[in-house]
Amino acid sequence: MAEPLRIAYSPCPNDTFVFHAWAHGLVPGAAAPEVTFADIDITNGLAERGELDVLKISYGQLPWVLDEYALLPCGGALGRGCGPLVLTREPGAELTGRRVAVPSERSTAYLLFRLWAAKAVPGGFGEIVVLPFHEIMPAVRDGRVDAGLVIHEARFTYQQYGLHKLADMGEAWERDTGLPIPLGAIVARRSLGAERLRELAGTIRTSVELAWQDPSASRPYVLAHAQEMDPDVADQHIALYVNEFTADLGEAGCAAVRGLLTRAAAEGLVPEVDPEALAF
Repeated sequence: MAEPLRIAYSPCPNDTFVFHAWAHGLVPGAAAPEVTFADIDITNGLAERGELDVLKISYGQLPWVLDEYALLPCGGALGRGCGPLVLTREPGAELTGRRVAVPSERSTAYLLFRLWAAKAVPGGFGEIVVLPFHEIMPAVRDGRVDAGLVIHEARFTYQQYGLHKLADMGEAWERDTGLPIPLGAIVARRSLGAERLRELAGTIRTSVELAWQDPSASRPYVLAHAQEMDPDVADQHIALYVNEFTADLGEAGCAAVRGLLTRAAAEGLVPEVDPEALAF
């Protein structure tokens, strides 16, 4: 019997919702994988080291892993109105020369932030500090950094920390491009072979469809890993990040990914990517 595939994704509600059926052996004909839970900065590193078979990573990490991993057309996170936020203690704060906390310098959030800042912060920052995403809002609140780039459920909870939204990276991206916001990608090891990759994409797509058909089935799994998140916030999180692009990137999703990496490469933030390497 073949060894189960090894997959890593975050404990965030959108990922546990999407992968619940597959992780519990509920997808017909597909064995349950061996799951590792890890924040995005860790999964980005796992992909760069080639340590697992399937991973949820940042689209910003793709240029460094495409030789070994293929982008799958489903299971990831894209959308509208769901971009990262820049938060400060005071409304309208100035960022030139300031310390800014980010969740990763290989994250999509960071690429969107840098593309925005090229116009909005012409004087540049003083220092970029990488912190786990759940530590960023306390760091801003406590004055250890001047601003923070936040992702995930922070969009719904930052007011609880007394913080203010300085800018929405997703709004800036959508205004400039008209495209959805590419956030998290699902990649799989190319050595699995083309047929196995197609089967795997089908498995993930079925897992998404099963989650939508019966949302209550995944609820205990989602809440068990949601890091004490309020159930209503978890529901908001799923509603925002699990959408038509999760089931299939489609033409608009693919254009968004190409657009992000092309713009980021032009700014020297990532290596240039051959569009053929993104094809599935």
